[in-house]
Amino acid sequence: MNTAYIFFADGFEEIEALSSVDVLRRAGMNVVTVSVHDDTLVTGAHGVPVEADALIDEVDFSDAQWLILPGGMPGATNLRNCEPLCRLLKSHYAQGGNIAAICASPSIVLGPLGLLQNHAAVCYPGMDATLNCATPLQDLVVTSGNVVTGKGPAAAWEFALTIVRMTLGDEAAQQVAAGMLL
Repeated sequence: MNTAYIFFADGFEEIEALSSVDVLRRAGMNVVTVSVHDDTLVTGAHGVPVEADALIDEVDFSDAQWLILPGGMPGATNLRNCEPLCRLLKSHYAQGGNIAAICASPSIVLGPLGLLQNHAAVCYPGMDATLNCATPLQDLVVTSGNVVTGKGPAAAWEFALTIVRMTLGDEAAQQVAAGMLL
């Protein structure tokens, strides 16, 4: 298990998705972007087109260390409506795999799937009705066991650095942050 998969759906939040890709790759992590649609070209919530590395139906996720969900609307809803992704998330979680979601995705995807029941978590303000977590918090980023959640676009850098820290350690996260002048 050594790959971080970041899932893109039309309407994704560009800052959250691309910050995660950028920070993890700066840290030397193996990152694969995955479209949940029938085309690798995915358009963000603000009209930015992005070419994903692969289609969800073409990927063998057996080496997954992380499954990462950016937020955005209707991106989070489009992620939730992707049955292969939902099955993958539940299976990966059941096996103790790491999952990270930010903005709308904790409440739109992870909460309804029951993946936050025993965790502290955060999501975009006002969306916590479907978070279904053990403890809703107000922090920008929350780590609870094998689950990382982030509040929204302002948390994008810290969200990604938290994934680096959990994977490669504090020193690696500090080096990436310093190189980015954070």
